[in-house]
Amino acid sequence: MVEVETLDIKEMLKDKAGHILSNLLSQGGEYGEIFYEKSRTSRMHLENGKIDKVSYGIDEGVGLRLIRDGKTYYGYTTQPTYEGLIELAKTLARGEGYGAVAVGKRYLEGWTPVIIDPDSQDLHYRASILKRAEEKARSYGDRVKQVLSVLMDKTREVLVINSFGETAEDTQKRVVFFVEVVASNGEELQRGYESLGGRKGFEIFEETPPELVAQRATERALLMLSAKPAPAGNFTVVMSAQAGGTMIHEAVGHGLEADLVQQGLSVYAGKLDKKVASELVSVVDDATLSSHNGSFTIDDEGVPAQRKVLIKDGYLVGYMYDRLRAMKEGRESTGNGRRQSYAHIPIVRMTNTFIDKGKDNPDDILKDTKNGVYVVKMGGGEVNTVTGDFVFEIMEGYMIENGEITYPIKGATLIGNGPKALQDVDAVGNDLGCAIGTCGKDGQGVPVTDAQPTVRIKQLTLGGCQVCK
Repeated sequence: MVEVETLDIKEMLKDKAGHILSNLLSQGGEYGEIFYEKSRTSRMHLENGKIDKVSYGIDEGVGLRLIRDGKTYYGYTTQPTYEGLIELAKTLARGEGYGAVAVGKRYLEGWTPVIIDPDSQDLHYRASILKRAEEKARSYGDRVKQVLSVLMDKTREVLVINSFGETAEDTQKRVVFFVEVVASNGEELQRGYESLGGRKGFEIFEETPPELVAQRATERALLMLSAKPAPAGNFTVVMSAQAGGTMIHEAVGHGLEADLVQQGLSVYAGKLDKKVASELVSVVDDATLSSHNGSFTIDDEGVPAQRKVLIKDGYLVGYMYDRLRAMKEGRESTGNGRRQSYAHIPIVRMTNTFIDKGKDNPDDILKDTKNGVYVVKMGGGEVNTVTGDFVFEIMEGYMIENGEITYPIKGATLIGNGPKALQDVDAVGNDLGCAIGTCGKDGQGVPVTDAQPTVRIKQLTLGGCQVCK
């Protein structure tokens, strides 16, 4: 019954879009848009052997957006009818009448190819994934004190119809799984974390079993029990591909989003075609990658997914745009208009953002580093997009002595400046590692992937202790 109703809403929108958009543009405007979304979300927690949280929900609604004189007017409804949307269009337009709209100029349709569709699996299947992870973590013995495993999956249908005559549809399926382990030696507690996910179905667990995710999280927590306190000071830093690109996302990526650039809130404002990084560094945002967490066929404005080179051989060659910010500069959107749901306006967001591969062998980079810090896993952090200054936690890190990884360190933070760090890159590996996440901005969260190869930075500040035992 629900599917029939959904089909009726989508067919109504396709049939009546011209009337709705014409009313929306009755008092003028540069752009009008209808955004339909239906999402099915499932989330299950297993903590210390017990499933304590299970949620399942379906959300559906339609949003109307008008851009007039460079300003956005937005409204949405969870009970979309033709009559209701006409009234909403008149309210946003602040008047009645008909404006000119184009129809039928372009149609795009996308979907997520899956082997094991989450929509076909019951809660018992999901619980079994979590239990397998729990059992693996517990197999490491009594030092493992707490285990939390979480599995989330989402199917999202979107339909975008605009006044330019463009219609686009996409069905997006994503899976996110993570394990968090707390271990103790009787004197201290240490945390280990590992995640897995992407734009795909439950076949993701055929490729990477939940036991492997749990193993990595558990071994990370246990390793930190034997770690030494991190020294404080300035060090050469080698960031492994496993570090996952957190720094490039936070310290660089946000600064390349056109809304922040236009507001003067980015350290990269006014630096187009200027050298902003080492000639070894190229930065890319690519939503076309087949199965990454930030991938899609169309963005939330109906613009096709694109690969955007933002920094090429050290030079800033482009920013990320949505429709609104592109209009302000007479440009085309780069397919970076994203929103959390129909209840939100689209804003400029990253997708899959990474430092591109280089030519250096990762092992050679380590051997050529006499003394420094080797970062395997990043934690949380903060960045000031205006200055580029950042502080990031190191979840798993080691000291490098005479070209070799020696002992693990704990309590460490990386402190530096994004543009300065990019300028100080003197080696880039030929590998590439990814990490998934949910990027928050302006109160909205969207799925993303961050990635990087092994990268060496001449100098960053390591926050630790001044005198270590």
